[in-house]
Amino acid sequence: MMDTAPAPSRRRENTRTRLMDAAAEMFAEVGIDAASVEAICECAGFTRGAFYSNFASKEELFLALCARSAETTIAAVRDRVTSIEDRGLDTAGDVRHLVQEVLEATGEDRLDVLLGAETRLQALRNPEFAEAYLALNQGLVDSVTQLVRDIADARSLSLRVPADSATELLLSVWISTSETALLVGQDQTVARTQLAERLSQVVGLILE
Repeated sequence: MMDTAPAPSRRRENTRTRLMDAAAEMFAEVGIDAASVEAICECAGFTRGAFYSNFASKEELFLALCARSAETTIAAVRDRVTSIEDRGLDTAGDVRHLVQEVLEATGEDRLDVLLGAETRLQALRNPEFAEAYLALNQGLVDSVTQLVRDIADARSLSLRVPADSATELLLSVWISTSETALLVGQDQTVARTQLAERLSQVVGLILE
């Protein structure tokens, strides 16, 4: 009979994933300061021993979670960019829809919005978190900036601001709109329509 039990490395990875999933939910809902190791373990269905065999501290888990979130988002953005480029930047639709299609990859789920806000708050408070957050966020910025440059080049468009500044404006609008929609309990369909309108306005300011 074949042994179908997970290998130790696979079990360890599964444990880390469940702990990180539980922590993501708790950090989003109550913040990292209020989320205890015990509560995270209980939510994940593990003991403190399992926690500390994978993470030295709650802060280390938080940084690992930030890294995972950034990697997932960057991969999704790059997939969207590749898909658009494969269709042809000069014929794939208007600029607003191209940009929105890519930014949608950053997620608009309630927990995603809350966790993003908590991550930025912790980065503002803690220099160690700030350094990690800025490094990880740069990958997302680079991916979107490259798309902005590619669109401008393919359509012979001029930018009123540098491409990285354009990206900063677009991502800021995306974050602000998503958080405001959550604050006021806005319907997702309404929120998406409002986002499209605001992106259109920003794109109009960016392009000559």
